[in-house]
This record gives sequence, structure tokens and C-alpha cells, in this order.
Amino acid sequence: MQVNIHDAKTHLSRLIRLALEGEEVIIAKRRQPVVRLVAIPQQSDPPRLGGAPGLIRRMGDDFDDPIPDFEGY
Repeated sequence: MQVNIHDAKTHLSRLIRLALEGEEVIIAKRRQPVVRLVAIPQQSDPPRLGGAPGLIRRMGDDFDDPIPDFEGY
């Protein structure tokens, strides 16, 4: 769909809704396309601390102790 700048100003809410529904909306100046109105993909919420109870494992106290098989290295 192509609209001129005046119509875009008048019907901006409707054009935004159409863009969110996947419609391509082009805004033209003197019948020359100048702008494409596109929806920004929804981003998921950032992970929150403690949001995965039971999935977090603790490292053992000996995690950074030397490995006996690698003593020669």
C-alpha cells in the first residue's frame, strides 16, 4: 500500500496497525516512495535472575583443583 505524506499523517494509527499485521506500507512524496513503514520484531523479555529454579547447578568445591592425570603438564 502506498500513501502520500498527508494521508500518512491523517491515518497514522491505521497504517501502523496494517504494518503490524504484515502489510507493506510505503509513504511517498510527490508519488516518489521515500519511506517504508515496518513493524519492529517483538523482543523477548530479558532473562531474569532466578527465573530457572532447579535448573541451576552449583560447582563443586573442588572444581578448580588440579586434575591428577595432568600433573606432568
